[in-house]
Amino acid sequence: MKRTRDEVDATLQIAKLNAAELLPAVHCLGFGPGASGAAAGDFCLLELEPTLCQQLEDGHSLVIRGDKDEQAVLCSKDKTYDLKIADTSNMLLFIPGCKTPDQLKKEDSHCNIIHTEIFGFSNNYWELRRRRPKLKKLKKLLMENPYEGPDSQKEKDSNSSKYTTEDLLDQIQASEEEIMTQLQVLNACKIGGYWRILEFDYEMKLLNHVTQLVDSESWSFGKVPLNTCLQELGPLEPEEMIEHCLKCYGKKYVDEGEVYFELDADKICRAAARMLLQNAVKFNLAEFQEVWQQSVPEGMGLALVDRHSRPEIIFLLKVDDLPEDNQERFNSLFSLREKWTEEDIAPYIQDLCGEKQTIGALLTKYSHSSMQNGVKVYNSRRPIS
Repeated sequence: MKRTRDEVDATLQIAKLNAAELLPAVHCLGFGPGASGAAAGDFCLLELEPTLCQQLEDGHSLVIRGDKDEQAVLCSKDKTYDLKIADTSNMLLFIPGCKTPDQLKKEDSHCNIIHTEIFGFSNNYWELRRRRPKLKKLKKLLMENPYEGPDSQKEKDSNSSKYTTEDLLDQIQASEEEIMTQLQVLNACKIGGYWRILEFDYEMKLLNHVTQLVDSESWSFGKVPLNTCLQELGPLEPEEMIEHCLKCYGKKYVDEGEVYFELDADKICRAAARMLLQNAVKFNLAEFQEVWQQSVPEGMGLALVDRHSRPEIIFLLKVDDLPEDNQERFNSLFSLREKWTEEDIAPYIQDLCGEKQTIGALLTKYSHSSMQNGVKVYNSRRPIS
């Protein structure tokens, strides 16, 4: 049955509402025959922030990613969100073609009755919470088959694991922009249409060619000519690999029409340190510094000091080998060392900082601070087994 205007006016009078204070148009809602079925799970409500709404209206897509054993995330073109179910005490109604009060105000509406059929209802909806992308799996996939050079026997094996951009988008819980940024961080490159990480020994071989050429030509590390590098080293390794190595360890720029690279001293020194430490569990610091100084070009020394052991030692600890979860990351760090200064721990937790979050805020949440010999140090809030 459909309500008449007299019935609506009578209802307003019983509710003690003044019709003059309301819009003249009246929505009369009724449940249609399919409403109960639609409420059973055929549809989900998703709450979106204005930026995401605008992206959808502009024709972009939102993608839900995750394997069966992973918590689903939703990705836009540049951000990643957790999907969480939020319950509400207010019943949410699905009303196709429903006009809002703002829309009715714009219309020349009279005292008409609008009969509207409710298509379904829900008592919960999906809400989005911005999160860091889950990128640890990216390196794991690429390390299944690192690139060892064009002459490697593995390159002749057609069954070796290789991943295109589409493959990575399908398997990694992150937006396309975040994945592409992480590929740059990992120094990955495209070889034959597939993303590859260079095997470390091969990467060091390329870097050694470059640094030896720079040394023999007496070039400034701030101005290494690309074309000359390709001409001199091309007979030894593929030109695209030489240029990739320069991109990994330097910054490209153009001067008077010529392409140059400004090599990064810190990156080259860290690579040399990793080369020395990767096969050693612990290394006497004094011996390490002597060998390391001989491994890097003149003027590129960088001191790595750890004075918590006697004798002083140094060992390899890479950020990408640590857990992705915040609490697990701190547990791992505090199991390695009971107390940390902010300067020492900062490189290992910098990537955990979210938008507008600082290292200090992370330390406050996951650690206790105290003074030790006049220096502020941080230790775990919970016992570490």
